[in-house]
Amino acid sequence: MLDFIYNVLLASWHMLQQASVYILFGLLVGGMLKMFLSPAYVAAHLGEGRFSSVFKAALLGIPIPLCSCGVLPAAASLKKQGANNGATTAFLISTPESGVDSISITWALLDPIMTIARPLSAFLSAFVAGCTENLFNPPDKTKQASPDLSCPIDNCCDGIDCPPKDHKHHHGLLEKLNIGVKYAATDLWADLAGWFFVGILLAGLISVLVPDAVIGRYLGGGLLSMLLMLTFGIPLYICATASTPIAAAFIMKGVSPGTALVFLLVGPATNITSLSVLVGLLGKRATVLYLSSIAVISVLCGLAVDAVYLSFGISAVAVVGKAAEILPGWLMTSATFVLLALSIHPLYTIFMGWFSNGKGCGCTSGSCSTGDSHGHAHGHKPTADIDCGCGGSCQTVSPVQLHSISKDNKQ
Repeated sequence: MLDFIYNVLLASWHMLQQASVYILFGLLVGGMLKMFLSPAYVAAHLGEGRFSSVFKAALLGIPIPLCSCGVLPAAASLKKQGANNGATTAFLISTPESGVDSISITWALLDPIMTIARPLSAFLSAFVAGCTENLFNPPDKTKQASPDLSCPIDNCCDGIDCPPKDHKHHHGLLEKLNIGVKYAATDLWADLAGWFFVGILLAGLISVLVPDAVIGRYLGGGLLSMLLMLTFGIPLYICATASTPIAAAFIMKGVSPGTALVFLLVGPATNITSLSVLVGLLGKRATVLYLSSIAVISVLCGLAVDAVYLSFGISAVAVVGKAAEILPGWLMTSATFVLLALSIHPLYTIFMGWFSNGKGCGCTSGSCSTGDSHGHAHGHKPTADIDCGCGGSCQTVSPVQLHSISKDNKQ
């Protein structure tokens, strides 16, 4: 038993070392996106046109590191700011399926082909779903909301009494960089850390526990193996970053790269909780289109990826993780300890939440502490307070907010 635990932890540690540098890089880029990507500017491009808005929304979601539940409030915000149903659907698909953090870790743990195929497949599935939704439900300009122009950095301006052209002089470059790094190291990583380490441990378990013959027999490639992976991945809750080490372990066990790609796409984009919320946000028809598009495009892209590997005679097992080998060992080890240090607070918060018996806020973000006086309860109910200091955490799971947005969209 001790040998088994040791082997699992050793396999997990090896995968963590390979991923850490790229995770830190992805977090840094994610923090910069938070500071320099204006929500008002983005929303202005997502309400016009049946196809152009979908194209932009699908493209926008590719670099943003949010999971299938974390993307819901962001999509709800875009919808409130005027994004049409198709654009919202595209954003909801491409965002959890890809991100700068997951692209970085895909390069580290998999190979260049999968690093390109993953965001490309995410874009295709998002674009098809969004266009299909707008064809069946054309955008109605009369129902578009006014964009939210409030400051995304510290809510110092509401965008009304302080126009954006005046507000852009309020924060210097160094201030934005400092806040962006702090956001990446605290709020952003707090949302990812728990599931990332679950993925690392599951990858270690798969590496040690699952026989190669079983994987090769049922998931070695072809349409049937991809359909089996669909049934496994659709109800699963896992973020794009956490799914990557699991996919790497699958490939090392003999799963075809196309089947692993299906898992990388459907696992992060779908789960039972997010699908139930989507019915309220977009309506039943849009949710069916959302799920169908992900399933169909994922399988088609998986078949295409397997064909690419076969045509070039590339063995996915032979090239998995080779990109990380170009980094010196001291750098990977240092990055691993930095990542572990950043993980202490969010993991502690998660563990304490398990034993709190429902007490406390439940936010992993350090910016939302129960001791702060926000002027509203920590039940995460919607409030008119803009300057609550929660860093957006108090709006992440508001069913009332999502329900109110959807009342004109249910089909």
